Amino acid sequence: MKCGANCWLATGAVMAGLAVILGAFGAHGLDKHFEKKYAQTEAKKMTGYSVPAAFKYMQDFKTGVRYHMWHALGLIAVGLAGREKSARALSVAGWCFSLGIIFFSGALYVLTIMGSKWLGVTWGLVAPLGGTLMIIGWFALAAGVCCCRSGSSDLVSLSQPAGS
Repeated sequence: MKCGANCWLATGAVMAGLAVILGAFGAHGLDKHFEKKYAQTEAKKMTGYSVPAAFKYMQDFKTGVRYHMWHALGLIAVGLAGREKSARALSVAGWCFSLGIIFFSGALYVLTIMGSKWLGVTWGLVAPLGGTLMIIGWFALAAGVCCCRSGSSDLVSLSQPAGS
């Protein structure tokens, strides 16, 4: 499915809005849920320190929101770049960012709220797929906006004097 510049801008804006909603939900609604849900769960290790499981899972949720927002902004960048040039790499970047948000951030949301295994899926195994897509998306965005490919009309030849 092809998605043009305005489609990526709109997708990025919607994703950014959802990140804000989820961030607000995490800040104002999840702490009590996590305290109850993880009250009997043994402490987790974070950077060598033992912390309550509720704290660890809140941090994981916040990581999901943070990556969600950064990649929503990446989608907006894809849309803005797509207004200047059309490149297959920009489409790849847009799809990788979108799917990366769904698989990485979505997996962290489900993992922290519903538990590590829900609907028969081990959600901790889904997140790395999303993270990989996010990484590919950044490289695809770089390739899509790069003007250093041979034959590019964006390049000015150093061997030609200006105005010739």
